[in-house]
Amino acid sequence: IIMPYQDGVSATRAILAEDPTAIVIMCSALGEESRVIEAVDAGAADFVVKPFEAEDMRRLVEKALETRPPLP
Repeated sequence: IIMPYQDGVSATRAILAEDPTAIVIMCSALGEESRVIEAVDAGAADFVVKPFEAEDMRRLVEKALETRPPLP
């Protein structure tokens, strides 16, 4: 969520504006509920809090791919 030039929520919006089929999974050490809601409202498919296990990320990616709308 916190990055040098642009925050993760703004970056998510920019990525999805450029490519609406992109899947964004937000990853941050800041797992505050308001931040998670803000990220999902911006279009993030999911949110994972650091530190996380590789298996957790694998499950999130699989879930995001399963629920992704069909590509045009």
